[in-house]
Amino acid sequence: MSTYRKWVLCFLGMNLMFVPSLVFAQRNDEATERLGKALEYFTSQKYHECLMIMQDLEKQYRLNPRYKAYLGVCYYYEWDYEHANKYLTEAIPQLALFSPHERSFYYWANAESLFYLQKYKEAIPMYEAMLPLCYENEKPDAYYRLGFCHLFMENWVGAWNEFLKAQDAYQKYRDTPDMQARIIQVSHMLDGLKPKVIGIVISDLLK
Repeated sequence: MSTYRKWVLCFLGMNLMFVPSLVFAQRNDEATERLGKALEYFTSQKYHECLMIMQDLEKQYRLNPRYKAYLGVCYYYEWDYEHANKYLTEAIPQLALFSPHERSFYYWANAESLFYLQKYKEAIPMYEAMLPLCYENEKPDAYYRLGFCHLFMENWVGAWNEFLKAQDAYQKYRDTPDMQARIIQVSHMLDGLKPKVIGIVISDLLK
């Protein structure tokens, strides 16, 4: 999500000034300097370079949960979804006291990683956990993904419900020229699912 990307880059840029107090259980000036460089790479969207430094630091120091989440985000943007899921799954439960929107991004990145790994059942609770934490204009994409999770699991009613939420949310919060193709796609998905859903409803009524 572009909104999330902008938020993360801004947030990490602000955190550069607080690196010495955030990073390690053991203070180390050289390591702090290297982490600062890694975050500079991150804010420049040089995720590979950032990852190389943070991987090395992790071998020598105990990174705190937030920085493990940052590492997971790096893996996510590098399309290494297995490692993104590993680090985000470990970090998220330890970040309950952090801001809702920050946590919503970690849930999103983890959900997306699971989605691309075709682990749709595991992705569903990640998207659902994101929804109460994110901004309203970020919810349509989560509903959209949830629709496909249910679709690929052949849960036709679940897919219908999520695509219907996505359609409503896109029209309410993201009805912009660049989103028209997505809105049309969701409408077509609903049209395709309609016969299946009607058949299920009729079958249930006849039981």
